[in-house]
Amino acid sequence: MPANDSLLQTIFDSFLALSGWETLAASLGILYVILAARESIWCWPAAFISTVIYTVLFWEGQLPMQALLNFYYMAMAVYGFMLWRRHDDKKDDLAISTRPVQFHIRFILAGAVLSVLTGLYLENVVQSRLPYLDAVVTVFSVMNTYLMARKVLENWLYWLVIDTAAIALYWQTGYYVTIVMFAVYLVLAVVGYLSWIKLHSEESRKTTT
Repeated sequence: MPANDSLLQTIFDSFLALSGWETLAASLGILYVILAARESIWCWPAAFISTVIYTVLFWEGQLPMQALLNFYYMAMAVYGFMLWRRHDDKKDDLAISTRPVQFHIRFILAGAVLSVLTGLYLENVVQSRLPYLDAVVTVFSVMNTYLMARKVLENWLYWLVIDTAAIALYWQTGYYVTIVMFAVYLVLAVVGYLSWIKLHSEESRKTTT
C-alpha cells in the first residue's frame, strides 16, 4: 500500500475510533471559538464543559501535561465568564482593547523563556517526545487564554501561531483527528480577528459620540 494511502487509512481509522465524549469535547471546543468570535458570554460555559471532558480523557490517557493545561482552561473559563458578565454593567464595561508593541515584545520574551524552561523539564524529567514544541504550545496557550479573557484584540493573532504550532505537534505525534479540530481553529481565529476588529471600531465610535 502506498504511503499516502496508508496515512489516509490511519486518519480514517482515527475518526472511527473517536469516543462519544471526545466528539462532544471537540464540538464544544469549536463552539467556544465561534461564540467567542461573536463576543458571546456563552463561549465560556462551552469551554468549561469541553475542558472538563478533555481533562479526564487526557488524564486517563496518561498525558498529564495536557490534562493540566485543560484544568487551567477550566479555571480560565470560570474567570472569563465572570469577567465578561460585567460587560452588561455599564459601570464596569469590558470592551475589546489593543496593546502597544512594547507589551507584545515583553509577552513574547516571557513566553519564550518559560517555554525553554518547560522544555528542559519535559526533556530531562518527563521524557517527552517533542519537549520544546510541546512547551511552546502549552506555555503560549496558557498566556494567551488570559489575553482572550481580557478581550485583547491581538489574542487572535497569537492563536494563529499557536494553532499552527499545535498542528505541527499533533502531526508528528499522530493525533490526526486533533489536527482537523485545530485546522478549524485556524479558520475561526481569522474570523474572530476580523469580527473583533469590527466590534472594536463600533465600540470606539460609541465612546467618541
